[in-house]
Amino acid sequence: MTATRFDDLTDVYEAMIDWPRRLEGEEPFYRELFEGLGAKSVLDTACGTGRHAAAFHSWGLHVEGADLSPAMIERAKESFGEPPGLRWAVRGFDEPAAADEPFDAAICVGNSLALAADEATAERAVGRMLEAVRPGGAIVLHVLNLWRLPEGPCLWQKCRRSRLPQGEALIVKGVSRCGRRGFVHLVVATLDAEPTLDTESVPFLGLEATELERMAHRGGAGAVRCYGDYQRRPYDRRESVDLILVAEK
Repeated sequence: MTATRFDDLTDVYEAMIDWPRRLEGEEPFYRELFEGLGAKSVLDTACGTGRHAAAFHSWGLHVEGADLSPAMIERAKESFGEPPGLRWAVRGFDEPAAADEPFDAAICVGNSLALAADEATAERAVGRMLEAVRPGGAIVLHVLNLWRLPEGPCLWQKCRRSRLPQGEALIVKGVSRCGRRGFVHLVVATLDAEPTLDTESVPFLGLEATELERMAHRGGAGAVRCYGDYQRRPYDRRESVDLILVAEK
């Protein structure tokens, strides 16, 4: 089996996630947060194909979705359009937002921050998010809690059958840890007359709760809270699947 780098993971990304179930599970968390802030505008700094941004817009919020990938932004535009109050931008999360007015909240979720090239880039991204929100606003960071994984073996998480542009396919996703680095492993096997097999292993940073807290405070945050999931259960480094940080400016 030969490892090859996918030129475009947009279709695999979309097929891999049960979006209705995910958004339904996260909705109470975000509604409570936004209502507490009196939020009217939200920035999604690594919006991918725009699912969170479009959901927030459907709640009556003004939303900007930004992503480094032009293909992701193009898919977002195709799926959700550009109605009043919803705009899209091709921009990295460590670049300054170009909005005329500060946002009430900003998010960077789906382990996107951990895909930064290094900790300095991640810290710069956190600082840019805090720069983009008003005093009294808040940012949300969501990364995979790497530290619950044993070092070495791959934990296979998902196996989904889906139709991709290249044909019917089986998508398998797993994660593993090597020291302070994590890896997302993808296997995509097409099932048509001439089957193919592609693999990809994407490295990501193992970000600690204490690191993210320091980044947020240095970026201008006051109160910082960490959770282990979107049900606001306390974060446990040994057990929590996720690490969610909410920092108020």
